[in-house]
Amino acid sequence: MLLDAAESQLVLVDYQIRLMPAIFEDALVVANAVRLGQLARLMAVPVWGTEQNPSKLGENLAEVKALCNQTLSKMHFSGVEEGLGEWLRPPAKPVAGNARSLPKHLQKPAADVPERNTVVIAGCEAHVCLLQTALDLLEDEFDVWVVTDACSSRTERNRDAAFDRLAGAGAELVTTEMVAFEWLRTAEHAAFKAVQALIK
Repeated sequence: MLLDAAESQLVLVDYQIRLMPAIFEDALVVANAVRLGQLARLMAVPVWGTEQNPSKLGENLAEVKALCNQTLSKMHFSGVEEGLGEWLRPPAKPVAGNARSLPKHLQKPAADVPERNTVVIAGCEAHVCLLQTALDLLEDEFDVWVVTDACSSRTERNRDAAFDRLAGAGAELVTTEMVAFEWLRTAEHAAFKAVQALIK
């Protein structure tokens, strides 16, 4: 099973100004988060962000926040508890119409917007906010892909424990380059050269 850009959404969890200096391998993690956001933009994949208690931890780093369609401020560790799921899978809109509408057999069917049920997720701290958000997404029947080289915690041990638990719960563990090449699928893709430049 490979990632499909047309079915994917990207969630970037809590790359916050006051948190990142305490994070293991923070520079590498942020660089990969930014790379993921840029890849998503090239491939028309929606990008969402979260910020944990931003009044205490600050906003997401500017380079991360600029890549997000919207950023959710939250107090729960899981973004799903604060409404992230509704952003990722908005409720169906009721069919518009009134008494003067055409009979049903003459109406054009509503355009089916394909569901983007695959969530590619990365962030900090891996064993707290990322883990709880990803587990809730799995419970809500999303396909969850965790980008390991764009995730971390204050300690390597906590980060690795999160990856073990997520894999056991059914999340796929991937790297930034795996996401890039699976979204592309072919060297003939129009974005191939731009993607290649991002990962070199």
